[in-house]
Amino acid sequence: MASYNRKMNPGTISRLLGGLTPRQFLAQHWQKKPLLIRGALPGFAGPLTRAAVLRLAQSPELESRLVARSGSRWTLTQGPLTRAALAALPARNWTLLVQGLNHALPAADELLQRFDFIPYARLDDVMVSYAAPGGGVGPHLDSYDVFLLQGAGRRRWRIGPAGQARFRDDVPLKILRGFKPREEWVLDPGDMLYLPPGYAHEGTALEECFTYSIGFRLASHQELAQRFLDYQQDRLLVEGRLRDPDLQPTARPGAIPASLIGQAQSALAALTWNRATVADFLGRELSEPKPQVLFSPPAPAMDSGRFAAALRRHGVHLDGRSRMLYHGGRVYLNGEAAVSGLARTDMALLRRLADRRRLPPGAACSAALRKLLRSWYVYGYLHIDGANHS
Repeated sequence: MASYNRKMNPGTISRLLGGLTPRQFLAQHWQKKPLLIRGALPGFAGPLTRAAVLRLAQSPELESRLVARSGSRWTLTQGPLTRAALAALPARNWTLLVQGLNHALPAADELLQRFDFIPYARLDDVMVSYAAPGGGVGPHLDSYDVFLLQGAGRRRWRIGPAGQARFRDDVPLKILRGFKPREEWVLDPGDMLYLPPGYAHEGTALEECFTYSIGFRLASHQELAQRFLDYQQDRLLVEGRLRDPDLQPTARPGAIPASLIGQAQSALAALTWNRATVADFLGRELSEPKPQVLFSPPAPAMDSGRFAAALRRHGVHLDGRSRMLYHGGRVYLNGEAAVSGLARTDMALLRRLADRRRLPPGAACSAALRKLLRSWYVYGYLHIDGANHS
């Protein structure tokens, strides 16, 4: 795959979005209605071969699934997959899905940067779907926004509103029952389909093909509430203890005393939070890598002097697995509140690193910022430009 520059000219961005500007696309289609874009990336074949996908599906560091169909019978196998299982695959009717492609391939991370008009806080990942002829995962719904970019080969897509979604209960996948598509297209290499959350769709490979899914997800309110309570449990301090010094004898020992309920209500009412607390929670939560993500520290690592010279001469870039966000005067990296209180010029450079995922050579970093960047380099969170890394 050719290396794409992150900053595209307006004409290239317009072609990617079917003649629309990012503002027009977001206003007219984002979370509203699908958009088919012919020739979004002319000549695009994708960064992977069949052999490369099969290798990635064997990695424990990436999520993978194998979906196969025989008549009306579907099977689902969770990865990592074995070489023997992959070698035994039939000629037709199966799909191999590998997620987190942007964590493993710089070319996939560069592809992701084409969509940087959408906040990284919304990002899920880049997934590849490699399918043999007839392969697919059945008609289904996604809970996230997705751009389906066709690589090598052709795939037929059928889409339609989900309505009152009902799912088959005889298969290990959430396959829709009674799917009634309204539109159908065949996508060629470089074509792209945008789908908002909850829009029913079914993709079927007409020949060996690759589809790259660029997904943008938000948590449900229930997920958000559960994670926020987890975040809060180590940060809350509510003074005092329930008491009942005026307790009276009771003939109903099984009843919960009203006085205890009142005290508990008053104590729990003290559990309050403000916008800053929520922003800090989101910074940590939305920058948290997935559990299977592992970073690769450099071996050997440069000492402080050599790192400072390399930073000045070459610049640095974030590892494809790193998630970096910021809000106000605080920066978040890989689930941690990485830093606050640095000089204004240093914070501006960190925001630039988060936005562009790299700092160029010659960036005017203070000694404090160089020390911070080197600690991230030692952990494998970022790399010197041009240096070999996994």
